[in-house]
Amino acid sequence: MNREQLKKLEKDLWSAADKLRANSDLKASEYSTPVLGIIFLKFADNKYRLHEDAIYEEYTRLKGTRRERSLQEIALEKCGFALAPHARYQHLLNLPEQEDIVKAIRLAMASIEVTKPELLGVLPQEEYDRFTRSDKNRHIPKDLLKLFSDIPADASGDVFGQIYEYFLSNFALSEGQGGGEFFTPRSVVRLMTEIIEPHGGKVFDPACGSGGMFVQSAEFIHQHRQDAAADLDVYVYGTEKTRETVKLAKMNLAVNGLRGDVQQANAYYEDPFNSFGAFDYVMANPPFNVDDVALDAVEGDRRFNTYGVPRNKTKKSAGKGKDGGKDDKAVETVPNGNYLWINLFATSLKDKGRAALVMANSASDARHSEAEIRQSLIEHNLIYGMLTLPSNLFYTVTLPATLWFFDKGKTDERVLFIDARNIFTQIDRAHRELSEQQIQNIAIIPRLHKARRGEFVALVDGYFRQGLAQLQEEAAHIPALSERLLALLAEENDAQAQQAGQDAVAGLQAQWAGLPALAAAQAAHDRAHGASDDVDTRNTAQHALRALFTPFFHGLHASLKALDKAIREMDKRKADAAKATGKRAAGNRQAKGVKDALQALHDEVKLAERFYAHIGWLQERFPKAV
Repeated sequence: MNREQLKKLEKDLWSAADKLRANSDLKASEYSTPVLGIIFLKFADNKYRLHEDAIYEEYTRLKGTRRERSLQEIALEKCGFALAPHARYQHLLNLPEQEDIVKAIRLAMASIEVTKPELLGVLPQEEYDRFTRSDKNRHIPKDLLKLFSDIPADASGDVFGQIYEYFLSNFALSEGQGGGEFFTPRSVVRLMTEIIEPHGGKVFDPACGSGGMFVQSAEFIHQHRQDAAADLDVYVYGTEKTRETVKLAKMNLAVNGLRGDVQQANAYYEDPFNSFGAFDYVMANPPFNVDDVALDAVEGDRRFNTYGVPRNKTKKSAGKGKDGGKDDKAVETVPNGNYLWINLFATSLKDKGRAALVMANSASDARHSEAEIRQSLIEHNLIYGMLTLPSNLFYTVTLPATLWFFDKGKTDERVLFIDARNIFTQIDRAHRELSEQQIQNIAIIPRLHKARRGEFVALVDGYFRQGLAQLQEEAAHIPALSERLLALLAEENDAQAQQAGQDAVAGLQAQWAGLPALAAAQAAHDRAHGASDDVDTRNTAQHALRALFTPFFHGLHASLKALDKAIREMDKRKADAAKATGKRAAGNRQAKGVKDALQALHDEVKLAERFYAHIGWLQERFPKAV
């Protein structure tokens, strides 16, 4: 399944699932966990199906011998799940309408928990009772089982992980403030991992929500398996104060095949993993501006006091009791919890450990005790960099946030500041995201800062290859499109206008005819300037190569614009002629098909050109690859 097919599947599944909820009396917050549970059931069944033959083969081979083992034991070893017949997805899907589907799903979940202790108490069960409270809801469990059966039987854990995360993000959007608390947008987490570059070891998130930081850390490691020096072994640890969200996180780890431990805990007062100096990487998006944490609970804790404890400017006095005297129960709180989190991330790192955290912009220049803590962090040379994000990336916060990066192995005493407020892709009126290329463009900056210049020119070369591949794919469609355009223009009664249209088609063909020469120039560049070539030479050659493509795109846009104009004017003359005779202009299916194909070509050219725009963005800001 390629990326486009997966994106279509995600959208189709979400659209259908959301339509089911719209016809029920369920709120999004009531619906999300049961839906994610059924996705989990399908994942478990798919994974079991992949290993089923090997499981039964070994069971049969050992049966009756001294080494005989139970089917469950073999299944857990080979695929991580042991599924009873009544927990198989096809069994649930084939149950007749009159059966109690809710009860069957609950029994399936319970049987999986029994065989997989780390999921005990995690999988949704009583949550499915919501579907029995009214007749409007009763059909939904069966319909959801049918819906998710569309996920291919051979879909991998990666596919399920992405579908699970897609549903998490959409539930966060639909649930508003409450839902967004457990979900950090994928593109933000991707950027954080690309900058701190986890290469295995122990990853900690003390405000882990649904576990997105862990998933992206593992994905980064997976994508960099070709790095021979990379440690591919990762174990994740998380704390989260909300029980329901802990369940989501544990299901997320299981769907993505991650090893780890997520516990329900309030990080201000509980430390189940003895976190001080314990982790290779820390990543988190903690709650901002919490002001009700008791000072006496944290001021003696080395997790929070190593670099200074945030305090009120003047000591808070005890309040008045009912009789007018002092209230001995009044508790002094920290003025703002942001610097408690900042302390926690810094103190949880091992020597040479790295951290990435999302923080309110106000923390960057907070005064008084917070400023003293910030100064201490700088004096200890812990802050590697700070990056200001665009607004509207998060579902619950419209203002821009700042990413802080710590590096205990840092040797450069300077702090890298990146202003990324104007780098984003608009996805709807109220929300933005970072595209994969925008993430890579930002992430290359700290790598350049560390003098890893070869990665910069490799990124640029990658964009050249992707852009050319997109252009070559479209070039194959030009002859057929040209024929259709010429056939349409042949209907033009005005000879002069017909000639203008034919000239525009010829111009389009002429522009595309220049593509083989550009492809040859790029192939020559690739042969002459491989990874072993000097970076400065390679960078200079890349500037020259980009300059060859600029006039190609100018000419392409000019010819497409001329064609658009010719077809619009032809349509207008037909409409005017029909109006003059008192008739309505008749629709032409062939004409509509040609216009749609031309618009598709426009869109594909823009997609290809975007890669060259990214090259331009990088080369204009870092012309010497420095």
